[in-house]
Amino acid sequence: MELFTKVSHVPFMRYARVITTISLILTIVSIVSLLVRGLNFGIDFTGGVLLEVGYAQAADLQTVRRQLAAGGHPDAQVQNFGTSRDVLIRLPPLDESAGPGEGGKLGQEIIALLRASDPGVDLRRVEFVGPQVGKELTEQGTLSVLAALLLILVYVMFRFQWKFALGAVLATAHDAIMTVGIFSLFWIPFDLSVVAAVLALVGYSLNDTVVVFDRIRDHFRTVRRGKEEDLIDRSINETLSRTLITSAVTLLVVIALLLFGGEALRGFSIALAFGITFGTYSSIYVASAFAYFLKVAPADLMPAKNQEQVDEMP
Repeated sequence: MELFTKVSHVPFMRYARVITTISLILTIVSIVSLLVRGLNFGIDFTGGVLLEVGYAQAADLQTVRRQLAAGGHPDAQVQNFGTSRDVLIRLPPLDESAGPGEGGKLGQEIIALLRASDPGVDLRRVEFVGPQVGKELTEQGTLSVLAALLLILVYVMFRFQWKFALGAVLATAHDAIMTVGIFSLFWIPFDLSVVAAVLALVGYSLNDTVVVFDRIRDHFRTVRRGKEEDLIDRSINETLSRTLITSAVTLLVVIALLLFGGEALRGFSIALAFGITFGTYSSIYVASAFAYFLKVAPADLMPAKNQEQVDEMP
């Protein structure tokens, strides 16, 4: 399936410095936001109690907040999800010694407070995460992303060459930082499902990057004339249709998850939607551009046994 009837001839590398400068600025903005503002961690990381309750009619969130504050829970976070009758309540972490039983008791206490004014309130779900578990999940989530980037560096270095490997890692790190930066800038709740989405994006972005790199390697080995810039542009243009179609179809599925998946999949869907967009752009520009800036040449990708023959060719 082709998006274009003819291969496009977009001079991508001509604008590489401008585009990568913009990418660098946006990446720095994301990093600054992460360092200064941080992330709106969910109870998966901070620990605490999450309750999902349902009302027969549209819930008045201000009334719910007042009821919880009057009952000794002024720090409770209250929000709608799904419909106006569905309410999600997040309570701050209990002390270090608290266990799941304490979380269950707190859930019953909260539902009793709400039923005092509306007996029809339905408790649908209670989740408890201890503070220590939350800290461990934060460390493990960070280590998993770093390990994935390291393995990508090793894989691409063996399959292609170190200049390509560095470009692939920078592009993948760019996608991950930009995606997480969106959650920091817009204060979107960040939980384990978002970490899973970021890890999935690492593989997705790498797949697109490898497709482009494969075509670049083929042209570097078979085309005897032409500048490296022209060969890279030609490779990107030849894979452009495939890249855009893959991303568009994947985005359709992600948008469906975002619209109909409910609160549990909201963070996951948002991360995938932004990550696929960033990943498509970085596969086209960031990865190949950094390899170009490192002055990758056909000689870097030639098999060792053919190197002397290639050097002697006119």
